[in-house]
Amino acid sequence: MAYRTLVEPEQLAAHLDDPSWVTVDCRFDLHEPDSGGYAYGARHIPGARYAHLDNDLSGRRRATTGRHPLPDPGALSETLGRWGIDNATQVVVYDDVKGAIAARLWWLLRWLGHEPVAVLNGGLTAWLRAGLPMTDELPRVHAMRFEPHPDDARWVDTRFIEERLGADVCRLIDARSAVRFRGEQEPFDPVAGHIPGALNRPLDRNFGPDGKFLPAAQLRAEFQELARGKGTADMIHMCGSGVTACHNLLAMEVAGLGEGRLYVDSWSGWITHRTRPVATGE
Repeated sequence: MAYRTLVEPEQLAAHLDDPSWVTVDCRFDLHEPDSGGYAYGARHIPGARYAHLDNDLSGRRRATTGRHPLPDPGALSETLGRWGIDNATQVVVYDDVKGAIAARLWWLLRWLGHEPVAVLNGGLTAWLRAGLPMTDELPRVHAMRFEPHPDDARWVDTRFIEERLGADVCRLIDARSAVRFRGEQEPFDPVAGHIPGALNRPLDRNFGPDGKFLPAAQLRAEFQELARGKGTADMIHMCGSGVTACHNLLAMEVAGLGEGRLYVDSWSGWITHRTRPVATGE
């Protein structure tokens, strides 16, 4: 059985010695980019590899891109191969922020055509709460070959958004916090606010008090209300830089609605040109 959305801690624990499974630790802090690697070195789920958001899961930023452009498919595939992942591997990704960063690698693998990838439900917090093991030992990895099959229909660029601005042809869903969406705070980018017409669904609406994803039926009802009659392909997800938006894409998949599409450059890419309109408030 392949897992394509979520894996429970006990399910992963049962496969720690399974050579056909690979776990990837995606812990990362935008304020302290090296802290995730340090935390991984101190202790991590046994066998896990470490993925750095800036170095492994993003491409080089340019003047017109967002803060976390897509990585080159060939470069990412080489990295996956070094981690021991091939096209048949069941991949499980986790972080310590309820999947906000791990969902990026989940989406990247889906973009490259890899279906058996899932996020650890509840992340490292749920793993520790279940009393499951941690280690500081680095895994012994047998390199594999990963063959990428990118599906660029899964994402859109800034031109796509500009051409549809003001037209009721898609739903642009912003995963940032409400205060960032309204333009009251902006800790990462030089301009505050949101794209006119966008709707706000902060990613923390996807999980309950235990840090695990809400039931599929509840997520389905909430996303259908946001869709307002639009189909999955017309649901375009964004955030600050195309990372945490993947959490909403995952939530839609958990809900059984399909993924929608990712606006890769997101807010940080939108504001690279000062003539593009900016809205504030609700």
